[in-house]
Parts: sequence; C-alpha cells; structure tokens
Amino acid sequence: MATETLPRRFKALVDEYSSVPVQYFKDENGDFQSITYGQMYSLVEQTAGGLLDIGVERGDHLGLISDNRAEWLHLDLAILSIGAVDIPRGNDSTTEEIQYILHHGDCRYFVAENIKQLHRILPDKDAVGEYPELKGIILFEGEDPGGHGDLPVYTFSEIKQRGAKYLEQAPQAFESEIEKGDGDDLATIIYTSGTTGKPKGVMLTHISFLFQLDRVKGVLYLGPADIFLSVLPIWHSFERAVEYVVLNNGASIAYSKPIGRIMLDDMQAIRPTWMTSVPRIWEGIRSAVYRNINKDGGIKKTLFYFFVNIGELHAGFFNILFGRQAQFTVRNRVIDIVLSVLPFAVLTPLKLLGNALVFRKIKAKIGGRFKVGVSGGGALPAYVDRFFQAAGILLLEGYGLTETAPILSVREQLNPVYGTVGPLLRDVEYRLLDSEGNSVSPGEKGVLYVRSPQVMKGYYKMPEETKKVLSEDGWLNTGDLAVFTHTGEFTIIGRVKETIVLLGGENIEPAPIEEMITQSSYIDQVMVVGQDKKYLGALVVPNMELLEEYAVEQHISYIEAEELLEHEEIQELIREEILALVNQKTGFKLYEQVFRTTLLARPFEVGKELTPSLKLRRNVIADIYKQEIESLYH
Repeated sequence: MATETLPRRFKALVDEYSSVPVQYFKDENGDFQSITYGQMYSLVEQTAGGLLDIGVERGDHLGLISDNRAEWLHLDLAILSIGAVDIPRGNDSTTEEIQYILHHGDCRYFVAENIKQLHRILPDKDAVGEYPELKGIILFEGEDPGGHGDLPVYTFSEIKQRGAKYLEQAPQAFESEIEKGDGDDLATIIYTSGTTGKPKGVMLTHISFLFQLDRVKGVLYLGPADIFLSVLPIWHSFERAVEYVVLNNGASIAYSKPIGRIMLDDMQAIRPTWMTSVPRIWEGIRSAVYRNINKDGGIKKTLFYFFVNIGELHAGFFNILFGRQAQFTVRNRVIDIVLSVLPFAVLTPLKLLGNALVFRKIKAKIGGRFKVGVSGGGALPAYVDRFFQAAGILLLEGYGLTETAPILSVREQLNPVYGTVGPLLRDVEYRLLDSEGNSVSPGEKGVLYVRSPQVMKGYYKMPEETKKVLSEDGWLNTGDLAVFTHTGEFTIIGRVKETIVLLGGENIEPAPIEEMITQSSYIDQVMVVGQDKKYLGALVVPNMELLEEYAVEQHISYIEAEELLEHEEIQELIREEILALVNQKTGFKLYEQVFRTTLLARPFEVGKELTPSLKLRRNVIADIYKQEIESLYH
C-alpha cells in the first residue's frame, strides 16, 4: 500500500526549508509581500482545523472556484491534509460550466472567491435547493450577503480563526489527519476544459502528482534561490503541478497575471528565475518585442533583425554540433561536426556582440536573473522557440494531459533537444501505434499510449467515457499524434480528433498550418477548417492595430476599424501573408494550403472559444461561426 501523500511530503519539506520564502503576493497597495515555508504550514494547519470545525469530513468533495491567489494553495493543502477532495475551477469559466461541475462533482461544500462568484453559483434562495447535499460555503473575500436560508456562509478569515481555536482543544488533530492519508487516496477531480462535449472529471490521486515530482527532479534543477513567476490558472493541472514542483524543491512562487504590462512590471519587481506558461504567452512576449522594435525603426531595428538572424543561425549550428537537433532520421555525428564547427566558430563573435548590444536589454526587461522558461499546454511554435534560443533565453517545452496530472515529458534542462518535448519521464511506459494498432518506428507518426502510476483513476461517474481512453490494464490513449526521434525524444504533431479529412480523402493536421500562419504579425488567431470539403479554409482574427497602421500607410479610408475587414486590399494582404507562409517551398503539400479566408472582428475568448490554456475549442468555434465557415465554400 502506498503511504506517502502530498501533505506528508509538504510537512517534510517544511522541516527542511522552514525559513525560506515560499510565496510572494501583492498587498492592497500592489506591493509584493512574502511568507516562509514555516509560516505557510501554520496557515495550512489553521485552515485544516477550521474545515474540521465546520464539519468537513474525509472523502468530502469541495468545489474551489477561484483565480490565482496565495490562499488557494493553503486551502488546497488543507483539504488534502484532512483527506477531502477539491474540485477546482477558475472565475473565467461560464456560469453553466461552474454549476454543472458543482452538481456533477457532488460537492458538499464550495469555496467562492468573492460575492460575485457566489451569486453566479447561487443567484437566489431557491437555487440552494438545487444542491441538496450542500452543507456550507466559504468566501475568500467579502461577507455573507444573506439570502441563502439556513445555509452557513463562512469567510476564509473566519475559517482560520475557528481552526486556531479548534487546534487549541485538539493540538494533534492536524498531524493525526495527515497520518491517516494514503497515496492512493483521491486528491482532486479536475474537469477537462471541454474542447469537445461536456467537461469530464479527471480523478487524480496523491501518487499521480508524487510520481512526477520525484522524476522531474532529474530533468529540471532548481532550489531555494529560485523564484517562479506564476501566471497560468492555478486550478489547471499544469500550473498546479508546477506549484507542487516548486514546493518539492524548496523554491518560491510569485503570483502575477498573464497581461503584458502587469507581467513585465512584476518581472522587474520580483526578478524571477523561472516561469511556466502556455505557448500563446511566449508568442506574445516575442510579438511585443518585435512591435516595440518596429515602432522605433532606424538603425535600432536594423541591428535587431540582423542579430536575431545571426542568433538563429548560431543556435542552429550549435544544436547540430552538440547533438541537440531532433533526429527524426538517423544522423551521422562525424558529418554533423565537420559541417557545423566552422560556421559555428565564425558566427560566435557576432553572437556575443548581439548579446551585448541587443539581447542583454531583452533579458533586463524580464528581471535580469531569468534562467529557464517552460512552455506547456499546447505546441510551441518553432519560430518562437528559435527566437528565444537566439536571444540566449533557455525555453524548455513540455507535454502532458490533465489525465496524467499532467507532466509526461519535458526537455532536459542540461541537454535540451530542440524541436521536441524531450523524452518521457523515467518509468513512463509508452506505445506508438498506427491506425491498424501496429507499433511504428522512430520518424513515423502514430497515436501515443502511456502507462504509469500518474495516470488518472478514470472520469468521475463516467465509466463508459473512461473505457474509451483507459484500458483495464492501465494503458491511456492520449489521443495525440506523435513522432519519436532515434534518440528517444518526441514531438506532438496534432490530435486524432482534430484531423481534417478532405473530400479527396487527404488527412490533414491543422495545428502545424495554424502555427505557421500565426507567424504573420498581421494575424493574431486562426482556425483552419475543411472537414469533408474540397479544400481548406480559415477563420482569421487579424491584429487590428497593425491593420489600421497599414491602412494609413496605404491611404485606405475608413470610419470604423471593422470596416477594414471588408476592404478588398486588406483581404488581399491577409491572403498574401498566408500564401507566403504556407506553400510547397515551406514544406506544405498543395492540399494543405489555405484557399479562402474569413476575417473576424472579435478575438476568440477564454471560456468561450478558447480553453483556459488557450487551446481552440474547435467544436464551439465551428458552431458559433457556422455561417462564416459555410460561406467559404459557396
């Protein structure tokens, strides 16, 4: 029987890092404050005592509806310490999603961040009757507004106060509850983002997370001197696992927001050494740098573009020389060294000059101490990857699923192989199968299946859905199409369900095409369509700011910005941008090229067209823009 749990691991870490800062968060004035591991342990203990005092029992489900805040982690660890289960979700979820999750998840208690969220869950007194099992509500912020009958509503500060009194009467209660836990106990139910259909509740145990923590240590190297900047939704499995990784290494977390100015200001204030984020945010950082440079113009712009090109060339030869280039076909190391050593040596002085004149300033803007970035939650565009390597900023790409808690792989910090998501974590078994169920060789495409202790127990109350992806002997069908290298790393090239099949029978993965199209500075978002059609089309969300600048330069008259989307010259600009990026010379087959586009005025939004990790909810977009898609084929 597995005995270690997340709270037991946390308790051991507190003994080792008691005086080390663990969290940085903003006070009412917007200034960062911090607490230590020892102080956080006391807060977790008080919170757990308060939960016990109001009647939370081992095995109870608690809905946790909140965005990122320091108290989230305190409550999470407190819930797990007493053997209860949390069911988290963010404030940006729709009211329907939140209500569905709380109902389906059989929540006996739930936590709302503020009064606004409480009213979304329980809009009136009658709504209480819709939750017959509900025993109480906790508010992170605000006081009980009333109107909920006999249902008790507690503030978070009240929970801690009650906990302190409870522990005075039962000083051993907290540690006694921790000792009752087992690694196979259910820790959380995280509902999938719902890219297709209703959200499914992924059941993860303590071992699901602990398995990763022990294996990530041999891939990423961090310690008490490191500070992570937290910008992803904390309820999401990726960010949650990252926070556990931080704790497991005695490092610190600073809470920020994925908003350009706020994030950059916080980077200046905290000077983080690490940050994990989704590809869209790394892409946004790159785009912001380019926008600023393009506005400055002149010699500064010329030097920037020159040294970025030099940096990318230098990085390419560096990767070949030191064996960090993905080997989807067998490479000859002797030939690689002979062909790359001279150009690498010639470019190195220019690269060093670029570091001094250009890239040093970029590093300063992100705090000056930044060591490693990790990208996950979707495919990292190759051009973004190249840019950060050119700038001398180590960016590692990882891969995982909510169903695997989620980390399955990440590029090794000391030996990153670019163009891949690294090798699978130690002790993760895998199979790569073709459509006939046969194993495929390195360099060939197949569906990835994995098996390890981190894999979910199943989907909550959905046995039939569980059977679709999880075999009785523990093999999980990830639904992702992968290609392995000859040295053990792999890359994800798309999802089986996203594959577009044209009328001619051609199978197309839309993600690489979309990734290439968004290299255009004029295009912010795109979704390729064409299922059962003769050719591919695309819904395009343009960068309106740059389109307006282009209109001024070309003397195109307009009153409202949206009028530009109907202008033939603007439409031709977008078509030319796409054609220049997606063509046979850039590696795309003729049937993979986009033949018609529709420009959209409104960007895709999180909670509607996008998941919290900024993935396209293709079925939702296809439904919302059904007419626009049909117009592409008439």
